[in-house]
Amino acid sequence: GEQAVMRLLLSLQSPPGAVQEAVEVALDAGYQHVDCAYFYQNEAEIGAAFQKKFGEGRLKRDELYVVSKLWNSFHAPQDVKPAFLKSLMMLNLDYLDLYLMHSPMGFPQDQSPTKSSSTSLFSWQTMEKLVDEGLVKSVGVSNFNVSQLERLLSVCRIKPAANQVELHPYLTQPQLVEYCKSKGIVLIAYSPFGCPALPCPSGENSPVPLLENPTVNEIAQKHGKTSAQVLIRFHIQRGIATIPKSITPARIVENAEVTGMASKPGALFRSWRMAEVLLRAPTTEDLPLASERDTQNVWACLLQG
Repeated sequence: GEQAVMRLLLSLQSPPGAVQEAVEVALDAGYQHVDCAYFYQNEAEIGAAFQKKFGEGRLKRDELYVVSKLWNSFHAPQDVKPAFLKSLMMLNLDYLDLYLMHSPMGFPQDQSPTKSSSTSLFSWQTMEKLVDEGLVKSVGVSNFNVSQLERLLSVCRIKPAANQVELHPYLTQPQLVEYCKSKGIVLIAYSPFGCPALPCPSGENSPVPLLENPTVNEIAQKHGKTSAQVLIRFHIQRGIATIPKSITPARIVENAEVTGMASKPGALFRSWRMAEVLLRAPTTEDLPLASERDTQNVWACLLQG
């Protein structure tokens, strides 16, 4: 599959009207990978930003790496291609670089995953046909754990190029990271800041927000960087692409400036998930949130300097 680049933009949960400007700023700053999804309900604004930059002659299609995702309610084989084509149309593009299955859970369009969930391999087979037709260069998955990847790899014709999952220093998922690397599956980390918009779990052993973590702040102060830049660099050092979310122009530019840092070992690693705070879903084999819990201290040097 196509190798995902490291300079990324996440378009999740941004208010209407703000996304187009944010994408334009990011493209001007040199971002190449734009992460989209039908579920985010803003692909039309992103497509408008693309067309504006193409029209200005400041950007060529082959300089972009555009990703979208198949939402859970479109897992039925007959729904896959229409859902893909709708995203493609809204993005004003002729093809996508990567199309992800947003979750291993599929459910009817009038239901939520807590009422009815199932894992569909037939939807993957239909996604493979999108590659055959030249509509997308690579296909991949999101929120898959090791056992779900193993089942998919046992039957797929085209190997998933990437797996986009929640990763940050409080949730390092070493088993998943090593498994994906061993299979040549690119890992893309979402919520690299631990989702600061949501409240942290309460309790005696609950972590402080990642952006306020003393070790992160210490590293940031030592190298004249922000806590966000340190957390982005953490993933790059591990060989993991990351998709920070921002619609603030200054922060979009700032998030790309992540060189020249070094870190030291620290006790950063805990085991809570942004998705669990959102869903509070029961743990079963088929739920994408069910994977290993680690409290290993694996904070490695980002860059000696």
